[in-house]
Amino acid sequence: MAITMAKGEIFVFVMVYVFLVLNHVNANHEEEADRISALPGQPKVSFDQFSGYVTVSKVGERALFYWLTEAVHDPLSKPLVIWLNGGPGCSSIAYGASEEIGPFRLNKTASGLYINKFSWNTVANLLFLETPAGVGFSYTNKSSDLFNTGDKRTAKDSLQFVIRWMERFPRYKHREVYLTGESYAGHYVPQLAREIMAYNAASKHPINLKGIMVGNAVTDNYYDNLGTVTYWWSHAMISDKTYKQLLNKCDFRQQKNSDDCESLYSYAMDQEFGNIDQYNIYAPPCNNSDGSRSSRQALHLPHRPHPSIRQYSGYDPCTEKYAEIYYNRPDVQKALHANKTKIPYKWTACSEALNRHWNDTAISVLPIYKEMIASGLRIWVFSGDVDSVVPVTATRFSLAQLKLPTKVPWYPWYVKKQVGGWTEVYEGLTFATVRGAGHEVPLFKPRAALQLFKSFLGGKTLPKS
Repeated sequence: MAITMAKGEIFVFVMVYVFLVLNHVNANHEEEADRISALPGQPKVSFDQFSGYVTVSKVGERALFYWLTEAVHDPLSKPLVIWLNGGPGCSSIAYGASEEIGPFRLNKTASGLYINKFSWNTVANLLFLETPAGVGFSYTNKSSDLFNTGDKRTAKDSLQFVIRWMERFPRYKHREVYLTGESYAGHYVPQLAREIMAYNAASKHPINLKGIMVGNAVTDNYYDNLGTVTYWWSHAMISDKTYKQLLNKCDFRQQKNSDDCESLYSYAMDQEFGNIDQYNIYAPPCNNSDGSRSSRQALHLPHRPHPSIRQYSGYDPCTEKYAEIYYNRPDVQKALHANKTKIPYKWTACSEALNRHWNDTAISVLPIYKEMIASGLRIWVFSGDVDSVVPVTATRFSLAQLKLPTKVPWYPWYVKKQVGGWTEVYEGLTFATVRGAGHEVPLFKPRAALQLFKSFLGGKTLPKS
């Protein structure tokens, strides 16, 4: 039977077709404008890279910076993994991309890059997002944003980023999406997941969110605090006397502690810790050539009333310094399509202004965990076990409050016939430790971290041998 169309219907059909074609062309043009041909000092690679800005506010004053490194093999069949670093106020480019899970590492002179053979883009497409505005290359045209940003705006802006980024990269619209991150991303990741779930409930074009994975994650103020001081004591970082006084004099539920409590934290850190790296208590700190400590940035974590010293270290404890040199180079910024508005300050790994003026922080994200479990999302939480900033005890104390039934009892998991850590599988959540890893697990134990990530993506328990 012949299909006939009235002239008006033909006109509408043609206009819709033209609209769709123009949208596709525009998306392709925007995507191509973000393509990275090569970064200065970069070895040749087979995968595609893109970076640039996505505006996230209605009046256009806030724009978030991203860097996409597509999967090495068959990227069209691989999921999209979004990585967020915490702080709050720290850069996913500085840490996640350059020290942890990205395809490149910075050399010691910051003159170039070399391949990270344990990069997570061997099995997934990696999207590094600098959030909120004011972090790294992400910017705001309203200086007040640097003094009133918090959890709520970060989550809403990050959702807008994901929606608008997928308009620019339509081939990712129906791809499986996983949210990952560490430290204060223990807030960002669940909060963004909740925003996506709410968006999906009202959208005809839902985001295909499948799961989340967070490491050494800020979770619940009270139990994080209790677990942190317990870790210090159990690892002989503080005396019995100081431990008992902290338990007796500090109200871990409060955001602001008493003067007595503050002085105890100061005494523990200044008099009892010694010259250690709190992010890996068994690693050497980064010292200057004269033996003095490097310049340090004091950042607050919501569960830590006393400033925590931002002192990442790993096999090379000074790696953060190289990032600050490399990403301030004009040729690097040009290759990344970054800093186009000429931000009036140097690119830094962490924004102290954002951190010190964080406007709102959730006391606990455990209620969001319950929502995510009920929705059927895959949830993995992992802990490097030599981190004293958001230690394994803090995470275990917090997760215990969910009172989840055990599916697979505690057992050691293996990588290359060595114990990589320990794990337990609950109804709705998998918890794993990474043996000998500090706060940035993939920096200290890259092979084990990649095994962890592969098991997470595959929805499989960690190997028992």
